[in-house]
Amino acid sequence: MTGLLTASGRSEVPPFMVMDVMAAAARIEAAGGHVIHMEVGQPAEGAPKPAIAAAQAALREGRIDYTSALGIPSLRARIARHYQETYGCTVDPERIVVTTGSSGGFILAFLSMFEPGDRVAVTVPGYPPYRHILTALGCEPVLIETTNDTRHALTGEALLAAHRKAPLKGVLVGSPANPTGTMMSREALSSLMLAAESAGIRFISDEIYHGLDYAFPAVTAAELSPHALVINSFSKYFCMTGWRVGWMVVPEPLVRPIERLQQNLSISVPTLSQIAAEAAFEGREEMEAIKRGYQENRRILIEGLPKAGLTKFLPADGAFYLYADVSDFTKDSFAFAGEMLEQAHVAATPGVDFDPIHGRAFVRFSYARSAADMQEAVARIARWLK
Repeated sequence: MTGLLTASGRSEVPPFMVMDVMAAAARIEAAGGHVIHMEVGQPAEGAPKPAIAAAQAALREGRIDYTSALGIPSLRARIARHYQETYGCTVDPERIVVTTGSSGGFILAFLSMFEPGDRVAVTVPGYPPYRHILTALGCEPVLIETTNDTRHALTGEALLAAHRKAPLKGVLVGSPANPTGTMMSREALSSLMLAAESAGIRFISDEIYHGLDYAFPAVTAAELSPHALVINSFSKYFCMTGWRVGWMVVPEPLVRPIERLQQNLSISVPTLSQIAAEAAFEGREEMEAIKRGYQENRRILIEGLPKAGLTKFLPADGAFYLYADVSDFTKDSFAFAGEMLEQAHVAATPGVDFDPIHGRAFVRFSYARSAADMQEAVARIARWLK
């Protein structure tokens, strides 16, 4: 029986460390402590009012049935309209696939685009589940380091250099990026996509933080090539993390394969979440006010953390993260984050979650909470580091 209960090799992926930090913070709070939460990319506000109202109306009607595997047609059409309104980009609603958050989108994208053993490039620092999901599905994540010279964005030259060492089947890039907040300009993204296509490397663009752009407007890969696969979600800009609803813009040849996968893996995305998501587009005024709050939080950290002793951090062009260099204080960001949580009651995520190469020198701070929380966090960190 012992052998029957042994976990599969594909389940042997590292934990998503931010969830462990959340659990440790919860233990402190259960004992009466007050923790400033800067560890998780969780908006402090809830879903927009039109989304809540639409969900309540649907519940009053009583029936919440399956939908099409690709999503409710009116939601797919509304997402396509969003591309025209936001980017001036025409996207056929037939190429829109509704997913269970961006996480469901990654699984569907990887399963439809790659075979076991395929090598897929991702940047470090970068979102850990990129690597972990690829590994669980039998693919090989290829880590490409980014540097200050390129503002921690991947370049076509770096991608092709990795491809020459051993062929790549795909590349995944996020802009704005987690954990760095780095954004790619239109020219930089176009150049990278052109390099990928010239080498036959399939391109996936993670655009979950679109809308949360401060340095300049974000550019969608859907505007630049019909061959790119775009992943987005209602979790971040629309503050709908727990609703678990996202979408993809899919190259036309992959629509039916992804539909078949979704039919078998989940039948359809939760109907109530889809109804709320369609209405969420009517809450843009609320969301823009929340975004202005993030901008203020960003200012508080950029001005306050250097006074507290953390003087070096990566670009914070977008999203709601600041990736700070803590190498002046520690050689182990995991221990540093643990001590900061226990002693200062400020929760942040160690960089080893995002970068197994250089992550021990960095900590990621999320500034998605209130301005008062950010000010208190800066004060606590300053006292703790003295």
